[in-house]
Amino acid sequence: MAAISKLITEGIKSRVRRPSLFSKLTTVDDLIASGYFKNGMRMGWSGFTGVGYPKVTPIALAEHVEKNNLQGKLRFDLFVGASTASETEDRWAKNGMIARRYPYQVGKTVQREINANRILFADKHLSEFPLDLVSGYYTLEKKGNEIEKLDVVIVEATAVTEEGHIIPGASVGATPEIVQSAAHVILEVNTVLPNYEGLHDITLGKFAPYKFPNLIQRVDDRVGTPYIPLDNDKVIAVIESKKLDKTSDSDLQDEVSHHIANNILEFLEHEVTMGRLPIHLLPLQSGVGNIANAIIGGLADGPFTNVEVWTEVIQDTFLDFWEHHKLSFASATSVAFSPSGFKRFYEMWDDLKDRLVLRSQSVSNSPEIIRRLGVIAMNTPIEFDIYGHANSTHVCGTRMLNGLGGSNDFLRNSKLSIMHTPSTRPTKIDPIGISCVVPMCSHIDQTEHDLDVLVTEHGLADVRGLAPIERAKLIIEKCAHPDYKPILKEYFDMSEKKCMSIGAAHEPQMLDKVFKMHLNVMGEENTMRIKSW
Repeated sequence: MAAISKLITEGIKSRVRRPSLFSKLTTVDDLIASGYFKNGMRMGWSGFTGVGYPKVTPIALAEHVEKNNLQGKLRFDLFVGASTASETEDRWAKNGMIARRYPYQVGKTVQREINANRILFADKHLSEFPLDLVSGYYTLEKKGNEIEKLDVVIVEATAVTEEGHIIPGASVGATPEIVQSAAHVILEVNTVLPNYEGLHDITLGKFAPYKFPNLIQRVDDRVGTPYIPLDNDKVIAVIESKKLDKTSDSDLQDEVSHHIANNILEFLEHEVTMGRLPIHLLPLQSGVGNIANAIIGGLADGPFTNVEVWTEVIQDTFLDFWEHHKLSFASATSVAFSPSGFKRFYEMWDDLKDRLVLRSQSVSNSPEIIRRLGVIAMNTPIEFDIYGHANSTHVCGTRMLNGLGGSNDFLRNSKLSIMHTPSTRPTKIDPIGISCVVPMCSHIDQTEHDLDVLVTEHGLADVRGLAPIERAKLIIEKCAHPDYKPILKEYFDMSEKKCMSIGAAHEPQMLDKVFKMHLNVMGEENTMRIKSW
């Protein structure tokens, strides 16, 4: 065993302000050699969208499996607020180390293993996942009168307070509830990251019927503590970490994403002119990816000032938004910058630390707060259909992509719900082989009742107050790619005529033909540009 005195580095002394935790300092090699980790354990990690996740222990466990040929023999049920990074999660999937995964993930290997049913995956609204976990929904068996705990939780901290509580880093996610659900806790204290103390607002969920309202009426309201409470009796190990988050470069903003962003920005300006939105807009929620970056980039250069943001993830373009003095305050659960973005963020720290707060995902994604604040929500689906339903999770209805995430938390409860996507995507043989506007979504996550505005690079369909047949005509006209517009119009006309003949034309569909475009792209043709219906 490593001598504890050698593990009390200057970094640890400056970050761990509760000396009694020094007795639990160890190395990850000693922890693994102790035989603590067992096949079948339920394990939780901190982290959200590739930041704030534990790095030392998961990577060392992967190396242990690889060196000892334990692939598929040391498997865990893995609970994380959202996604982590390929160096941990994807590597674990490659080694057969994940038996079950909740509630959101990214990574090609993870997705492949999920779609081969070698990882059992269940996604969930991100606002609901943390309290469901604490409530025992994922551990339905009981030990006596107690809800079964997660066997072990690994949490990255940038500091530990005098009371032994956790100061997280660049994300909060579901970490408060994951810690609450833990039988044992391993603390990875990251001494190369800045101490993020003061940036967080942490609350713990209450069970019904004892729930209280989240008393947040403004984006900058703080109602919790700057730390995650931790029962130090749960801590079995404290390990020093000196690994940075493995984030990727920002998604490039192409011509299509700029056209989509411009369509949305023109719409928001029109809503202000018509008096339906205030001059500073309402709090904005933006998803991730190139379209989201283009929208925020457009706002940074646009006419709106003193804009507020209530969202899940802050990306690089938000730094421009702040630097141009257009963004007054942002609330999120994660700051997922690129490596160069984090460098800028730390350089701007003194200016930004009072204009940003990181909350748990149960609060950042709370339907109650989203509706109270009147959030404008913007997200990208896989596809949407002519009646205004959207699919965010399953390609061609069966292949899981990442999971539902927080899209429905926001879109269902926002003041304005906006879905934006390129009108087409390429296949191997056709540069516009997939239409993102289809007769019927192959899987439905957001219903027609939840979406107000649908946007592609070709135009914007404001479907508020429209009947289904009105929505269909407008979406085809405004959003479909020119090559697909006649195909979709022909389908709608045929459906309307057929359904009129049987008195069932409120939302006309032909069930024998409705997925013909999907079937065509899955076949040898590899395109949705069908020759006839």
